[in-house]
Amino acid sequence: MAKKGNRVQVILECTEHKESGKPGTSRYITTKNRKNTTERLELKKYNPILKKYTIHKEIK
Repeated sequence: MAKKGNRVQVILECTEHKESGKPGTSRYITTKNRKNTTERLELKKYNPILKKYTIHKEIK
């Protein structure tokens, strides 16, 4: 039986994409350590629709 760890999967969504008015979404899936990082994750990731690096925030 597997032991439940502190790492959880989170979804990152682009913050600038909704304001641009272009169709589609830019999302990434990553993991974070729930024990060390209690606040929502923010990372700069590449948005292929806008063709630039933007800030992606954790959703849900």
